Amino acid sequence: MADGSGPFDIVVLGGGSGGYACALRAAELGMSVALIEKNKVGGTCLHNGCIPTKALLHAAELADQAREGEAFGVKTRFDGIDVPGVLAYKDKVISGLWKGLQGLIKSKKITTIEGFGRVTGPNEVTVDGQVIQGRNLVLATGSYAKSLPGLEIDGTKVITSDHALVLDRVPSSVVVLGGGVIGVEFASVWRSFGAEVTIVEALPHLLPLEDESNSKLLERAFRRRGIKYELGARFESVKTTDTGVVVSLANGKTLDAELLLVAVGRGPVSADLGFEAAGVAVERGFVKVNELCQTSAPGVYAVGDLIATPQLAHVGFAEGILVAEHIAGLNPAAIDYDGVPRITYSEPEVAAVGLSSAQARERGYDVVELTYNLAGNGRSKILQTQGEVKVVAERDGRVLGVHMVGSRVGELIAEAQLIYNWEATAGDVAQLIHPHPTQSEALGEAMLALAGKPLHVHN
Repeated sequence: MADGSGPFDIVVLGGGSGGYACALRAAELGMSVALIEKNKVGGTCLHNGCIPTKALLHAAELADQAREGEAFGVKTRFDGIDVPGVLAYKDKVISGLWKGLQGLIKSKKITTIEGFGRVTGPNEVTVDGQVIQGRNLVLATGSYAKSLPGLEIDGTKVITSDHALVLDRVPSSVVVLGGGVIGVEFASVWRSFGAEVTIVEALPHLLPLEDESNSKLLERAFRRRGIKYELGARFESVKTTDTGVVVSLANGKTLDAELLLVAVGRGPVSADLGFEAAGVAVERGFVKVNELCQTSAPGVYAVGDLIATPQLAHVGFAEGILVAEHIAGLNPAAIDYDGVPRITYSEPEVAAVGLSSAQARERGYDVVELTYNLAGNGRSKILQTQGEVKVVAERDGRVLGVHMVGSRVGELIAEAQLIYNWEATAGDVAQLIHPHPTQSEALGEAMLALAGKPLHVHN
């Protein structure tokens, strides 16, 4: 195995969240593993996604705090954004995590192979002419930033999130095409950095996959922050000028800005990698899998953004672990994707797990809901954040979903995840004592009210 040829128990094609999680778990279970990656292990999440964007969002939070210190009796002065300094901070965070991940992979005695890999048979991947054989093959080739038909990305005035992460300046103005998680987070960063921002979203609300009440709260918060948006607006065309771009919408409006950020989602990296020739079924670019991430080809699995499941790093981790344990014969349970927490790290944050009210009703549940306004929460008042905690439950039954808006509410979603996944009722949670003063009390107060014994909330 030292020469990298195998045969290995598992060959993993792609070293992002799903791929390296599978490799690590498989190695822990005593299997021989080859991990093939053309760039850097860690993938989109570590290098071009979760980690760098959240670093920028933290810098943006500090910029807001510097501006607003006087409201808390602290005399602060905001002297602007040192973009090279922000980028250096971001890169230092990435570098530290990357080195740690490399060391972890090495400590597990995983064979890492650098280069572009292509599937050349049911149980083999060829990397720069070298054939790597495995008893099982795990496809984890990730995703790329999508565009729209006819919309050319020039990397200068019309950019994707990849370009935005290394932008050497704060743009004076930006049009963000796409009101999903990526678009909303960059809009939040740039507004905090001082840019004029307009989001264009074809659907009726920002974050269209979230509970509608959360989306409306975010829209109101963004309006207060001076972030503009065009909802239900279809993009028509963009023209570049000497000073920037002119974006035309189907409703007849035009928007002038220095930059256009195209944030219309991410597509699976599956073309020209030999998947179909190896018997792996692909639909709309996504590799088709069953509930255990098995493809149509025996011994071949797929995980992460390559399959049509939520494009979240922690979903990739879970799928990679699932696959390693299935190959090892541990009989792992299939993933309940409704029970996966999701967070948009804008200001304010939006966090949710489980079903929205609309989804619950569509599935035939007799739904009750309770909304707790963060204005009644002591810690939220101290932080000067606005928002809510909304609980969706089955009448006289389990909690079906928890949906939150407010500063730092992403840190509360882990408890909500336990409530949903353990099929707890509001009464079960109402027996628990939440510490005071914390924002976690908001979740406890909502459950108390839903259980019929409200404390600081009108029922």
